This record gives sequence, structure tokens and C-alpha cells, in this order.
Amino acid sequence: MSVASVFPRLEAKLPSVQKPIQYVGGELNSVVKDWDCAASSETGGPTVRWALMYPDAYEVGLPNQGVQILYEVLNERDWILAERTYSVWPDMEKVMREEQIPQFTVDSHRPVGAFDLFGLSFSTELGYTNMLNALDLAGIPLHAADRGEDDPVVIAGGHAAFNPEPIADFVDAAVLGDGEEVVLAISEVVREWKAEDRPGGRDELLRRLAVTGNIYVPRFYDVAYAADGSIEAVVPNRPGIPFRVRKHTLMDLDQWPYPANPLVPLAETVHERFSVEIFRGCTRGCRFCQAGMITRPVRERSIKTIGDMVENGIRKSGFEEVGLLSLSSADHTEIGDVAKGLADRYEGSNVSLSLPSTRVDAFNITLANEFSRNGRRSGLTFAPEGGSERMRKVINKMVTEEDLIRTVAAAYSHGWRQVKLYFMCGLPQETDEDVLAIADLAKRVIAKGREVSGRNDIRCTVSIGGFVPKPHTPFQWAPQLDHEATDERLRLLREVVREDRKYARAIGFRYHDGKPGIVEGLLSRGDRRVGRVIEEVWRDGGRFDGWSEHFSYDRWMASAEKALAGTGVDVDWYTTRERDYDEVLPWEHLDSGLDKDWLWGDWEDALAAADGADIEIEDCRWTPCYDCGVCPEMGTEIQVGPTGQKLLPLSVV
Repeated sequence: MSVASVFPRLEAKLPSVQKPIQYVGGELNSVVKDWDCAASSETGGPTVRWALMYPDAYEVGLPNQGVQILYEVLNERDWILAERTYSVWPDMEKVMREEQIPQFTVDSHRPVGAFDLFGLSFSTELGYTNMLNALDLAGIPLHAADRGEDDPVVIAGGHAAFNPEPIADFVDAAVLGDGEEVVLAISEVVREWKAEDRPGGRDELLRRLAVTGNIYVPRFYDVAYAADGSIEAVVPNRPGIPFRVRKHTLMDLDQWPYPANPLVPLAETVHERFSVEIFRGCTRGCRFCQAGMITRPVRERSIKTIGDMVENGIRKSGFEEVGLLSLSSADHTEIGDVAKGLADRYEGSNVSLSLPSTRVDAFNITLANEFSRNGRRSGLTFAPEGGSERMRKVINKMVTEEDLIRTVAAAYSHGWRQVKLYFMCGLPQETDEDVLAIADLAKRVIAKGREVSGRNDIRCTVSIGGFVPKPHTPFQWAPQLDHEATDERLRLLREVVREDRKYARAIGFRYHDGKPGIVEGLLSRGDRRVGRVIEEVWRDGGRFDGWSEHFSYDRWMASAEKALAGTGVDVDWYTTRERDYDEVLPWEHLDSGLDKDWLWGDWEDALAAADGADIEIEDCRWTPCYDCGVCPEMGTEIQVGPTGQKLLPLSVV
């Protein structure tokens, strides 16, 4: 039986909302299938239906590569239907509630509540209230315990899913790691269960997913708390459920060249480009970086596959900018050959190439010239992260001040006029002096730029984010700096920059205040009790907490005080408190492959570095293994070149 589109009811209301085009669908390369597509397929059997969501506005969600890849991987199977949905703005939410229009997909405007699976990808925890809003608009019971057999199975993925405990009451399952293979495995389990006429109902389907050992189903685990509020244990509550759930790691990225049919938005989005992931994972060992820790090991795409993906993406999308993405793109073994090959191929065309933020010690002028050969020479971005050399040793970002000055001198002397530097405030063991050192570094950058270029129109933009300790990193035990101290350090830094007339106008200063970081810290290291806070915030009108104009710190604090009353814990307990080795962390039953003793040893190394010890954890791509645990634990290996391949130039059309 087909499911009716809500578009006839929606269309008449579109003129009353902002940016109505974001709700229309019909993007180039989008896919619309029959509701019962498996019936007409060669394989036959039941159709498995996914609604995929990036829980933010269309302009942020559509470019998200994770959702695009899963959308394509799923729709390649003739028995799977996958559609997309995004968070609706408050004006559209008001219309939908008044007209009783449920949360819908943009592909065919079918109600999300009619699908078998509702998959949400969280790159940040600040999307949790948007998830609750989507569930409510879809008519799906907010709490997993209240859902029936006909409600979708709600599955969380993305980086934030490595600690899904704060949303454990709201999701049926969570997936850790790479999604390409596991979404197909989940689909097979659902298909088999439906073909058998749904034996055992929803509970049996979730049991089948959980016993694989790779899919976390919170309802099958009980959490016990000690008198002091800490966790005593997290244990399975039925036979056959594993004590630890393992992450998924996709090997041989050349076999997964997605997206092959990139979506081209109808409305303006935050990234107007075609992106190619050139490798996955990072082993640089920056202690603050959750993404680098949880995506290990490094797996590179070959130069030939990168070239084929770029050519295919340009042809199928019409985008004129190509971004070569990864956590540290200039670290690709053959990045020089990739840059030269692509620059040769597209020279004289309107195609431009870009790299995201580049490590200071991986940058060279030859590489930069190749990437700017066919496009405009925009600013260069580097991320020293720590203002002082002492802080960079604490976080294992082993870049000296002289390295940075030498790099920017080369850039300014070769015609660049703008450099952007990223730093963090509130890092473990940080002092006021460490933050004020950012000003000295920025001034040195400007002075060197003026010296080597002979010009005064040199610019340096300093961008500062608040540090938030994350699970599965050496800093998971660290106390978070309170928002008052963060704001005071940023105020001092801003004053120091502004007071120096010689440099003030040449230095741009961008920063976020400390309050959103405290909320993110509560959500990133929270346990199941924090779910009550999220629900209270949502019921009080919380939406789009990642947007400064919608975020309300006071709402979060008032909701936390109400929701955590009587639990013996509060916001400070989750954020500004230091943990010790013996404390059971909320995510310890979720296996990222990283050995706890190795993480703890690295945390101790950070503390020693703060006291002056000269300790560096090197990149295991180029040095012997230092026993983080991932490769033996996950049965994986580092996959890097050189492959010896060359990128043959294509004639430009």
C-alpha cells in the first residue's frame, strides 16, 4: 500500500514561510522511488524504507557528506527506499502544527512516521533538541519505550553517537563509526524480519540488531548509580547481548567512491562545492581531537580514485569548486601528485580546487600554488590551536612558533595577503598567559608579512573556539573551564590586540563566548540522566541550539536545575569536574578501539608536558606503532601510499 504525499496540503502554505524552496525537493541527482519498490525488483520480497536526517536546517544539512553517501548507498539497492528530511524553521513548524502536517521527507513529501527506519547523523550534540522536535512533528513517540511495532526504528549515528547516553531514552539504537556497510547490514536484518512476518515484534527486531555486537540498543543495558552520583556499572539485561559494542571501520575506500551522484541544492547552502574525501582517519595524536581518535586508522584513497571522483562529480553536479577533504588533507601521502595532476587537468577551465585547514608542518608553497593555479588566491588557514609552545606540547600539536613564522613568511612572500589562524581557549592546564600569547603570535605574523612582502595591507584573522572535552580522547577526564573564566580570558586577549595601534587594524578577532561550550560539554560527557534536561529544554521551546540567535543558556541552566533535582548531580558535575581513572565513564561499554590505559597514559603525558616535560606522541603512519589499540582491537590496518599512480590529464571540455 502506498503512502500519500503531504505536498497538496503543504504547497498552499509555502508562500507564508521564509525560504520555501528548502521544503520543495527535486534537487538534481535526488531519487524518488515507488513506496513498494521491492515488489517490482528482481529480488522481490519486502521493501525496507529509510528516512535520513541531518538535524539542522536544509542549508546546513544538504551538503553533509555523510547523509549524502548513505542516501546513495541505500538507494542503489532495488529493495531499499531512502529519502531525506531536515529540521524545519520555527515559522514552518508553526504552520505544520496548525495544519497538522507531519514531519515530511523532501524527496516525495511522505510522512517520516511511515518509514521503517529513521536515521539521524549527529556531528554535534547541539542537534539533540532538533531531533526531539522532528520526532514530535512526525507523530513518533518521544521515548523509545513507548513506540509500537509500526513506529520507525530511530537510529543515531555520526561522531556524537560515540556517547549516545544522553539521548538513550529517545533512540532505539546507535551506530558507532563508518556507516556505509552497516546501513546495508541493518537493512538486511529488517528485511528478513519483515519477510518472516515480524516475529516477536519490535523487541525481537532490536534484539536481532543488538546481538550482532555492532549496533547499540540502549534498552538492553541497565545503568547502576553509586551514592555519590557516579556510575557503578553498565550491564546487559538479557542473554546474548554483548557487554561491549564495537565501532564499524570501512576498509579500502577505493571500493566506496561516494558520493557518485552529488545532490545539487535548489536553495543556497553553507557549502557550494563538490567535496571528495581523500582519506579517512588521523593519527597525528592531537589530544583534544575526538574526530582524529575515533576515526582511526588512516585509510587513503588512491590518486586514481580521487581523480575519477573529481571528474565524475564535476560532470554530474556542475559545481565549479572542488574541496579535497579529510581531517588533515595535506597529509595525504601523494598530495603533491594529486594537486599537480588536478591542476594540470583543469588548467584554463573554471574549476578551482581547495584544501580545508592545513597543518603548518604539512604546508608548502608548491602545494599552495597548485591549488590556487586555476582559482582566486584566497586566504590560507592554519590551526596552531594553542597560543604558547607550552600549550601546544600539552595538546600534542607539535608546531613551534618558528615553524609558523617560517610558513607564513613563505606565503606572504609569494603573494598571499590574508592568513587565518585557529586557536582554542580553555584547554587543560591553560593559564591567562597562554591565551595572551595568541596576541604576540598574531603580531609576529603581521610583522613578518610586512617585512617579506614590503606591503602594509597584510591581514591575519584570529579565530578562537572554546575547548570542550570529548569522549574517547585523552582529555575525557579533564575539567572544563567555566564560561566566566573563558569569557574573561577572551576579554583580556581582545584588549591586548586592540591596544596596540601598530597591529590592531591588521588583526581580525573572531570568537564564541563560553556559554554554548558548557552546554555542549554537558551533552558530550553526559549520561542518561541528561536526557531529562534535553527534553525539558525542548518542551520550553529549545530549537536550533547550534545557532547563536536561537541558543539560550538561561533556558538550559533552568531546565538542568529542574530536571536534575534530586539526582545528586548538576551541570558542574558533568562539565568542570575532573575525573579519575577508576570512574566508570558513561561510554565505557562502547568500544572505539582505543585502549583505556593508553588514553590515560597520554593524559598523564599532557599533565607532564604542562610541567615542562618534553614528550611527543608521533604519527604512527611514519613511526613504529605506539599501541593505541585500534588496529589489533578492530582487526584493521593503516592504508597509505605511495601507490606510484599518476593522474592522467583529461582534455577540458
